[in-house]
Amino acid sequence: MSPTADPVVVIVPGLRDHVADHWQTLLAERLAESGRTVRIVPPLTEDTLSREARVAVLDKVVSGAEGPVVLVAHSAGVITTVHWAQGSTAQVRGALLVTPPDFGTPLPEGYPTPEVLGENGWTPVPRTPLPFPAVVAASSNDPLGTAERVAALAGDWGAALVELGEVGHLNPASGYGPWPRAEELLREVETG
Repeated sequence: MSPTADPVVVIVPGLRDHVADHWQTLLAERLAESGRTVRIVPPLTEDTLSREARVAVLDKVVSGAEGPVVLVAHSAGVITTVHWAQGSTAQVRGALLVTPPDFGTPLPEGYPTPEVLGENGWTPVPRTPLPFPAVVAASSNDPLGTAERVAALAGDWGAALVELGEVGHLNPASGYGPWPRAEELLREVETG
């Protein structure tokens, strides 16, 4: 791969893994159709709530990519990414981190409790600066994390904060399938 070639895009989904009409799935399809190399972190078949297992799968995908990568993470995929970033990240050019949840407070009904998250290794969430450039895209009305708490995470990670307005958790339940701004933000991450 030449130095000017586009990096491999690695899609890091949240706990609900791959949803057909989710913006990440649609983004991966559009990028692949345009000739970009895209790798999607596959869902776990066992220990599905294990942070350690999710980090290991992300590491395998990134390690298997030829050349530089850019990460596109959503929800718990962001938390997977920041845990993974505590290890070797040499080939990562940057990351787009979209609507990270606040695992430091109880999540809405239907999501794991703080105790379950702790038992599965998700907390505490690393708060050290990321070793690569990152953009955190935040919602002002995300039921999984207040704008203030997400802004604090972005600051601790040394990431640029992009406020998206009222987009909920930026998932199909919030009315989002296609999200064209993802490609714009991805270009910003890739070009620094």
